[in-house]
Amino acid sequence: MSSTASGKNGTWRNWGGNVCARPARQVAPASVEELAAAVRRAAEDGLKVKAVGTGHSFTSIAATDGVLIRPQLLTGIRTIDRSSMTVTVEAGTPLKRLNAALAREGLSLANMGDIMEQTVSGATSTGTHGTGRESGSISAQIKGLELVTADGSVLTCSEKENPEVFAAARTGLGALGIITAITFAVEPLFLLTAREEPMPFDRVLAEFDQLWAENEHFEFYWFPHTDNTNTKRNNRSAGPEQPVGQLAGWFEDEFLSNGVFQVAQWVGRAAPATVPAIAQISSKALSARTYTDIPYKVFTSPRRVRFVEMEYAVPRAALVETLRELKAMVERSGLRVSFPVEVRTAPADDITLSTASGRDSAYVAVHMFRGTPYQAYFTAAERIFTAHEGRPHWGKVHTRDAEYFARVYPRFGEFTALRDRLDPERLFQNDYLRRVLGS
Repeated sequence: MSSTASGKNGTWRNWGGNVCARPARQVAPASVEELAAAVRRAAEDGLKVKAVGTGHSFTSIAATDGVLIRPQLLTGIRTIDRSSMTVTVEAGTPLKRLNAALAREGLSLANMGDIMEQTVSGATSTGTHGTGRESGSISAQIKGLELVTADGSVLTCSEKENPEVFAAARTGLGALGIITAITFAVEPLFLLTAREEPMPFDRVLAEFDQLWAENEHFEFYWFPHTDNTNTKRNNRSAGPEQPVGQLAGWFEDEFLSNGVFQVAQWVGRAAPATVPAIAQISSKALSARTYTDIPYKVFTSPRRVRFVEMEYAVPRAALVETLRELKAMVERSGLRVSFPVEVRTAPADDITLSTASGRDSAYVAVHMFRGTPYQAYFTAAERIFTAHEGRPHWGKVHTRDAEYFARVYPRFGEFTALRDRLDPERLFQNDYLRRVLGS
C-alpha cells in the first residue's frame, strides 16, 4: 500500500482552494482488501477515516486530521453486463475516463453533470447532477454498490441486497462507509443535439414550464446585473453527428468561456465597480449555436476558471419566484457579482438524502471567483433559498445543520438511524458530518 500526499508538508487542499486539512497519514490502497485493512488499522489507532476524490467539493466533507484514503489506484471498469445493461466500475475512476471507456464500448450513461473531473464515488456521494426532465442525478443511475464499513467488512448493496443501505448509500456523504465499486445502468450510445441560445431573463421565466416540458434537458445561465441569459436545450437525435468545429470550439469554449472570462474575473476582482459593465459584455459574448454529438461531449464542458460555489435545490414549482427574489436582491444590495447563476432541474428520486428526494427539483447555483469575498452574496442568496425549503448541495458551500435537514428531508431520521447501525463509533465522522448529521 503506497502513501500519497498533496500540497506542502502533507497538506490536502480542495480544487476551490477554500478547504485544507493535514491528515495524520494518507494511503492509496491498491485493492479492496488493502482498503479494508487501512480502515481496521485506523480504528485500532484511534484515528478517523475519510476518503477523497479529486477535491471538487467546496465543503469540508472529505477533510480529516486522521487517515485520508486516496482511491487513485482503485480505477477502471470491472465488468460490463450487456444482458442487464450495467457497468461496474472501481470507485476511484474519474468520470472522464468512465465516459470515454463507455463510448468505446458503444455505451453511455443517461445523464451527467457539466464537468467530469470527479471520481465516480466522490460525485455520487455528494449528489452531483446535471439537468433533466426525466433522467436524474448520477446517483439515480446506480444499480448497485460495494462499500467497506466501519468494522472493515465489505458490504454489497442493491434494491434486492441490503436495500435499506442501498437507499441511503447512493448519496451517502461518506458517512456510512467507503465506497469501493459502483454499478451503473447504461444504455446504447446515442446522440444529443444541443441548441444554445441567448434569451431575455423575463422570457425564460415566463416560458420556463414550457421550455422544461418540451426538452429532455434544459438549463440556463443568468448574468447578474443584466437581463440576459444563455439557454441550452439538449435532446436525443437521430443524427447525423455534427460536433462543434475544432476552431469554433476552441474560440467559444476555451478562448471566450475560459481565457477571456478569466481575464474578466481578474479585472472584476481588482476593480469591483467594473463588474456590471463586464457582465453586460460577457452576457452577449456567446452566440447561438447548434451541434450534435455523443452525450458526454454535449453534457460537459471545460471549467478552468476557479471559483467557489453555493447551490440549492428548491421545489421546481418555486423556481421562478426564487429567481425573481434573487435578481431583486442583487439589484438592491450593491453587491458586485461577476459569475453567472446556473439553473438546472431534476425529477424526484427515491434516494434518502438526495437533494431531489421525493420532489421534483430545480437547482440554483451561485458562484464567486476564487479569491473574491463571497460571504455577503452567499448569505443573502441562502436566505432566499431556505425560505423555499431549499436543500443545499452536499459538496457546495452552505451553513445548514442537522436541525434544518431534519425539517426539509422527510427521511432524515432513516439515514441517521442507518448511520448509527453501520458506524456507531463514528469512525467516518468529521466536523462537516457532525454539523449536518448531528453527533
